[in-house]
Amino acid sequence: MQQLPQPVTRRGEATQRRLLEAAELEFGEKGFTRASVSSITSRAGVGQGTFYNYFPSKEAVLRELVRHMGRALRRSLSSATSGASNRIEVERRGLEAFISFSRNHQNLYRIVMESQFVDEAIYREYYERLAAGYTAALRAAQEDGDVTAGDAEAQGWALMGIAHFAGLRYGIWSDSAPDQHVLETLHGLIRRGLEPV
Repeated sequence: MQQLPQPVTRRGEATQRRLLEAAELEFGEKGFTRASVSSITSRAGVGQGTFYNYFPSKEAVLRELVRHMGRALRRSLSSATSGASNRIEVERRGLEAFISFSRNHQNLYRIVMESQFVDEAIYREYYERLAAGYTAALRAAQEDGDVTAGDAEAQGWALMGIAHFAGLRYGIWSDSAPDQHVLETLHGLIRRGLEPV
């Protein structure tokens, strides 16, 4: 899948960032079909011609937004889990960070889910990139004896499923963050599934 050229100046980076932020709001509030380039540029405070300097189409900005959100999520999780003493602690911190990220990016689920109907390849790419990193980390943790042996890819997808639905339930559909009892319940399921026996 073709990557868009990246801006080479700070001003260009700032303009692209404003367009992506505007697109996140527009797609998140209206959905892809009802969103328009003119509404995105109006929100971003730029002309429509400027939009086309960065993105050839509404579909292209959606694809870039899905990639942008995937990168932002991975950075957030990496930062939250940095310095964890073992893989089980990484999972605890990562789950809480994912739910928090979901709460702070309310449009994430709608945009990613809608992307499957616009460009299934970008939808799959979003999850497959997350899974690839997860699989590599779990494989390394297995080699260190930090987690139970098994198919690291299957473990990764299962853990992503837990995070996805916890993020949906407690990050998107709830007015408040999950309490400690909920977090301990979720983490208990993960811990019991990963601890070496």
